[in-house]
Amino acid sequence: MRFVGKAKRAFSLVELVIVIVIIGIIAAIAVPRISRGAKGATESAVRGDLAALRAAIDLYAAEHNGVFPGQHKNDGSAGGAASDAVDQLTKYSDINGKTGDYSATDGIVYGPYLRNGMPPLPVGANVGSTDIVFSTASPPTVAEGGGEGWAYNQTTGQIIANTSAKDESDTAYSTY
Repeated sequence: MRFVGKAKRAFSLVELVIVIVIIGIIAAIAVPRISRGAKGATESAVRGDLAALRAAIDLYAAEHNGVFPGQHKNDGSAGGAASDAVDQLTKYSDINGKTGDYSATDGIVYGPYLRNGMPPLPVGANVGSTDIVFSTASPPTVAEGGGEGWAYNQTTGQIIANTSAKDESDTAYSTY
């Protein structure tokens, strides 16, 4: 007797092996491209964060008679520190750099220049750090040992990534 009806269909072993080989070839091409894309994203993040920081520093100086963040303390007196610079970029301030809550009557009307706080360093040994370290060199020099994410010269307004790490083209992130 002959069976009448639909015949069962299935893939042969050869067809399955061919499909697996094709998927392997596609993966071998795609994985390196994806990993290069991640490195490019890191480079873009460093460049973008530095652009935002430099714009904030320049705007602060423009509104504070050419004085850069950190040249004065948070109370408006001379001799600021790195934490004063961070506060002056992320909080409201008066013309002398005194920080506080917004107050038109006290003249605390400038800023904040970085509304989401200091960006974290996206690369290197100090990855994730939002702190800054003062550097008297122009341009600032890398000082990774303290754990700060950014190196900043408060007399010139220059800021760099505080890392000796290099990008895919062997360029130091600190030279961006």
